[in-house]
Amino acid sequence: MAKLDYKTAGVNYDVLDTFKRACQKLACQTAGNLARHGLSEPAGIRGESCYILETSQAYIAHVEEALGTKGLVADAMYKLTGQSFYANVAIDNVSTIVNDLATSGALPITVAMYAALGDADYLADARRATDLAEGFAEGCRRSGAAWAGGETQVLKGMVNPETIILGGSAMGMICPKIHYISGDVRNGDAIVFVASSGVQTNGLTLCRALADRMEQGYLTPLADDRPYGESLLDPSVIYVRLIEACQKAGITLHYAVHMTGHGWRKLMRLEAPFVYKIETIGTPQPVFEAIADAASLSPAEMYGTFNMGVGFALYVSPQDAPRVLTAAEETGYTAWLAGTVQAQNGRKAVEIAPLEIVYDEASLKIR
Repeated sequence: MAKLDYKTAGVNYDVLDTFKRACQKLACQTAGNLARHGLSEPAGIRGESCYILETSQAYIAHVEEALGTKGLVADAMYKLTGQSFYANVAIDNVSTIVNDLATSGALPITVAMYAALGDADYLADARRATDLAEGFAEGCRRSGAAWAGGETQVLKGMVNPETIILGGSAMGMICPKIHYISGDVRNGDAIVFVASSGVQTNGLTLCRALADRMEQGYLTPLADDRPYGESLLDPSVIYVRLIEACQKAGITLHYAVHMTGHGWRKLMRLEAPFVYKIETIGTPQPVFEAIADAASLSPAEMYGTFNMGVGFALYVSPQDAPRVLTAAEETGYTAWLAGTVQAQNGRKAVEIAPLEIVYDEASLKIR
């Protein structure tokens, strides 16, 4: 069977990242307006997951994000089985926002929902509408934030009338300022991985395309006997409580990565030139094996696209790694010591030693 990757499925990151870099360049030219309000932005913040404003007493964090096409899987499973996974989808919507926010060390204060429809009748289904609302509220509860409001639009002729586009934004604060995760990564730092629940919020366009290749589509049983579509819709893990626990324990986090687009290549998102060497990869959920088989993708292609069972990564001093693992266990997360940060004469790469996979600097161009 022919290979089907993320690009051929319809998501070309080369084009998207080129546009994003152009936007970053122009956005930087507007930063001078912050001085009118007595604010500034920290150096190097452009190109990170979260935007930061600095005040004299604290940092203020802002994120705007969107869920992507996971709702289409929920729509399909609703039609096939009558089972609603819309609450999980709404939790995912919150997770993709607040997890980005948490990479800065900010704890979310408010989250706002954005929803776009092609036809208001989509929400006339009371079960669907209720589950979406309850799921968003649950995501806010899990992240410790207040649901501040939002915007619901009917964009007839622009949005498919049989589905919904979900997104939103969040505001957070880092106070005291010592909790700011500034990217102060050092040679010898430990890399701690925190488990995902599955694909979470990345790669769904490819995952949807693969359903057509499977004998029973979304109902195809996986190695754990769960249907493919159900496995795709497991709610994403929200990592805010772990960041908060590390702060309460006095652990200095040097860097944090939300493992979404670009897979494990995202481990070298930081501009500084280091080699991020991974020695312990963990065990990906069965859904990833099904994706690899159906798409005919190599391990290098899979780990360069999907989170492969890792939803978050924290970089800390080696002596603090055991404390991070303790904080994770105490707050209900699965975490492990995955690897180290290494200075190698200015080289920048991700090395996954057990699989002999190397992603060089040229494979990730998001700044």
